[in-house]
Amino acid sequence: MQKFTVLKGVAAPLPLVNCDTDIIMPKQFLKTIKRAGLGKSAFFDMRYDDTGAERPEFVLNQEPYRHATIMVTGANFGCGSSREHAPWGILDFGVRCIIGTSFADIFFNNCAKNGMLLITLPQAQVDKLTAQAQTGKDFTVDLEKQTITTPDGAVTPFDIDATRRHNLLNGLDDIGLTLQHIDKIKAFEAKQKAEQPWLYA
Repeated sequence: MQKFTVLKGVAAPLPLVNCDTDIIMPKQFLKTIKRAGLGKSAFFDMRYDDTGAERPEFVLNQEPYRHATIMVTGANFGCGSSREHAPWGILDFGVRCIIGTSFADIFFNNCAKNGMLLITLPQAQVDKLTAQAQTGKDFTVDLEKQTITTPDGAVTPFDIDATRRHNLLNGLDDIGLTLQHIDKIKAFEAKQKAEQPWLYA
């Protein structure tokens, strides 16, 4: 998993309330288990019309937001079904950080497991960040310092669970965490194989 330390990039204002995972990644794109290539399908019905042409009014079809690496969203973002394709699509689009007032639990955890940072802030702060995102200029998100710096120079601190912060900073997903104990795992397997060889027959 890619480490998350400091992210600088355009923040897209997407103040959708109760934006569910079917909006983020419609069901017709759930057939694949490949993570790459799903970015073009993220927010599909909002991005494209019935002919497949881009809807120019949608923020992610506009410059500079089509290159956004950060999103500022509305409340309860990622609600609905637990499809992991939703964070896969957002990540493949290029977004690694989402800021909002609240997120659905399963979506929140799925994002973290894929190296994405989700930041929860009070509504008043999110409103200010949304206004700054509308300038189309870069934000800087510093996970080590736990700060968001907006184009006007304002710095917004944020809280994050210490374990989640450690895992993101070090690029550790569930497999990576397990592999930190590979020597102990191998020692256990060797001991078990010697004492209970029938388990390995």
